[in-house]
Amino acid sequence: MSLPTATAGRVTLPNVIISQRTATGARRRDVAALAVAVQLAVLTPGVAHATPAPPPAPTLRHFDLHRGPDRSVPLRALDGRLLRIGVDALLGSSGQRRLGRGCGEAAAVPPGARVLCFDKADSETRTWLPQGVTSVSDATAGERLTGGGRPLLVSWHDSGRIKVTFVDPDRGTYRHVLLVHPTMRRGRPTYSDIDIHAGGIAWYGDKLYVADTHDGIREFDMRQIYDLDRSKAGSTGHPDRVGLHGDKYYGHGHRFVMPQTGGWNFTRGWPGPRCEGSGPLRMSWLGVDRTVLRHTLIAGEWCLPKDARGRVVTWPLGALSGPGVVHADWSDTLPGDRVQGGLRTRGHWWFTQGHGTKRGRLLSTIRDRRDWGRVTHRTISHGPEDLSCQRGQHLIWTAAEYARKRAIWSFHDDSCA
Repeated sequence: MSLPTATAGRVTLPNVIISQRTATGARRRDVAALAVAVQLAVLTPGVAHATPAPPPAPTLRHFDLHRGPDRSVPLRALDGRLLRIGVDALLGSSGQRRLGRGCGEAAAVPPGARVLCFDKADSETRTWLPQGVTSVSDATAGERLTGGGRPLLVSWHDSGRIKVTFVDPDRGTYRHVLLVHPTMRRGRPTYSDIDIHAGGIAWYGDKLYVADTHDGIREFDMRQIYDLDRSKAGSTGHPDRVGLHGDKYYGHGHRFVMPQTGGWNFTRGWPGPRCEGSGPLRMSWLGVDRTVLRHTLIAGEWCLPKDARGRVVTWPLGALSGPGVVHADWSDTLPGDRVQGGLRTRGHWWFTQGHGTKRGRLLSTIRDRRDWGRVTHRTISHGPEDLSCQRGQHLIWTAAEYARKRAIWSFHDDSCA
């Protein structure tokens, strides 16, 4: 298979057709319209009539979301004990880690790509694995914070913990923030670890959405980050501790913790332990499409070839700011299995596909009103994950997850604008 080449400062990747198929998942088609089409076919003489396809399943209602439990009581109490900051202050804080170099070749990143590397410790750790990717370009139309920063965010999971890394490419630095679950314990506010995969993240406005495979979406507020180092009741010691111990709050040695402020659960229960092609979605990854008039949250499933084909679902992002039920507005089966990230930009779709110890692939296609079009695949880095579009620079970012083959990298495409 030919490898990508660099052309005029952008990545040019060879396209190889792998499939052209008819999607069979849930679509926004009226069942009545389908029945009319079948009747017309029956009434048309001289036409060979195929057996009508079964109606799409599940319906979009299986993907409706409602707000989770209220967490305002422990959050208000934590505000009274810990110093609360926002992203601008976080990026300007002391003690940032420095971005490294040389990770692109080890991760087999395509030539010509823009590459960002973690430092040696974070590049080699097998305890933490990077997963989700988003950026300030997803969050705001102007693609910059008030203070001028243009951060990328990467989520990580450990055995029973998750964190998000704020990467500042302009300064060449980054900072880890532990994500925690707030609660009350014996009348005192505290917090605990969150044991999920965090396979996808999406930053929109002041909210950070984190994929929860079994429970839907967890919501965090970018204005509610606690600085334990500058809090009288906080401590950055004792890496084995989290939450309140005695009179001090800990975060496994992290200086910053960000508590969950809300969540969205499926109205019709929970997904099963494996991909079944029906019922609520197993929330594996997230993406944001700001290239459409109504900004959209995209989510999809990672499914093994032996299981049902994974599905992709979209919701209007504006609806997530309200208190009511949020209705999904579109769904279909994915054009491939083992999809680790997905994104739509100006009608173009991109999906990353993992292949174990082999290099991953990038699937691309254009969707028409009914089906996926021609699907092409491109060999890319090892372990490609979530996807995010940085519109102003026409760059689509992903993360290569494996230890010693780890990188944040992007490829150029004009549809990301």
